[in-house]
Amino acid sequence: MQHRTAWQALAQRPLGFLASVWPWRALGYLLSGVAFGALTSVVLLVTALVGAVSLLLLVGIVPLLAVALSGILVARIERWRLRLVDADPAPDPHRPPPRPGLRAWLETRLREPATWRELGFTAVSLTALWWMDVLVLGFALVLPVLVVLSPVDDPGAWPWVLVGLAMLPSAPYTITAWAGARAALTRLILAPRDGELGRELREVRASRARLVDAFDAERRRIERDLHDGAQQRLVSVNVMLGMALLDASPDSPVGRQLTTAQRELTQAVGELRELSQGVHPKALTDQGLAAAVANLTTRSPTPVEVDIALPHRLPTAVESTAYFVVAEALANVTKHSGAAAAEVHGRLRADTLVLSVSDDGVGGADPAGGSGLVGLADRVAAADGRLRISSPAGGPTLLHVELPCR
Repeated sequence: MQHRTAWQALAQRPLGFLASVWPWRALGYLLSGVAFGALTSVVLLVTALVGAVSLLLLVGIVPLLAVALSGILVARIERWRLRLVDADPAPDPHRPPPRPGLRAWLETRLREPATWRELGFTAVSLTALWWMDVLVLGFALVLPVLVVLSPVDDPGAWPWVLVGLAMLPSAPYTITAWAGARAALTRLILAPRDGELGRELREVRASRARLVDAFDAERRRIERDLHDGAQQRLVSVNVMLGMALLDASPDSPVGRQLTTAQRELTQAVGELRELSQGVHPKALTDQGLAAAVANLTTRSPTPVEVDIALPHRLPTAVESTAYFVVAEALANVTKHSGAAAAEVHGRLRADTLVLSVSDDGVGGADPAGGSGLVGLADRVAAADGRLRISSPAGGPTLLHVELPCR
């Protein structure tokens, strides 16, 4: 088995571990930590003193700025040293500046949480970690050697040679255990193992949000094309048919055909209007969520009480998601619940829209039953929201939705 970390090698093969390269890599990790920690302490101490003097003399803050950004360099070297005892990649968490130049780089770095996290790690490393490296190396290596050499000054202390020799075999375990703990802490702060996964997850969420926005924009475009294009042309044709009907006798074959054509065309215009409302209601764009839901419920065969009170218009994506959640929920009420009444309630709590749709129907709503609830859950999840359903057998049914309005 190929081990990825010194800790794995130590835990899984305690005896074979001694014959591997991991003890030497752990020793190199601690020795380089001592050397790098001592050098960094001296450099940062001198830089901080120069910066304090410069600040007092009003010369500039460049040295103090260098101290504040020193964590970036320290963290980069620490991530490189981490490969001695941890073979997993340690990616750089910093994002590239939006434009070239020193100013853009400084603005980006000073605003990143990673910069200050790395500075905090640098402070911990300089005040504690590399000192612990010194203590562990001293206890594991220097102390046994001193005990073994104790008879040089005192021949009567020869039994201590046995004690020192007995201490030496534990040195690789002590050194590797501390090196593994130090590396685990370093990775936790500077390069967590789920960092890449977290970034990919954020990218997936952002991509999903962009797709939802694109679909909503396309839906609004289709609604405008239907309303301003095909629907207006059909209305114009209906008017022309009415004018032609004025010139024809109502009892004549032509008059009856014109009357039938006008009736069918009127019905087609109504169906097209309902279709465009289903694609994206104009009231939602012009008047907001409360008006659009109120307009929606007037066409519902089930009596619906609407109680939506919002202090201001919400983001377009939130309003669109909330509207279609209500539309699908009321459609389910009509098709499946057998309810005599339903209620829609909506409020803005902090930066979250809390929406609920309830009915007094037979209950038993189950997403696995193909009632459209799976699609609702997917749409709410795409908006980074939460959907919960309570629908015991016999009712009532409550659909609760929370949509962040960031």
